[in-house]
Amino acid sequence: MQDHGTQDGDSAVRRARFGALPERIAHEDMVEVKAASPRDPERDTGTPGAGNLLACLAWDLVL
Repeated sequence: MQDHGTQDGDSAVRRARFGALPERIAHEDMVEVKAASPRDPERDTGTPGAGNLLACLAWDLVL
C-alpha cells in the first residue's frame, strides 16, 4: 500500500520541476480555411503525352 503523503510529495516535486500541462488548443484555432484558387489555363497547356514521355525516361534510368 502506498503512503498518500509520499505520493503528494512526489506530485509536488514533479509539478515544481515540470509545471503544468499547456492549455489545450481548440481544433478551430489550428485549422486555416482558404478559398480555392481557380484553375490556371496557362498551366494546363502543353504537349499531350509529355507526361508519358517523362515517365518512360524515368523508368529507363531506373532499369
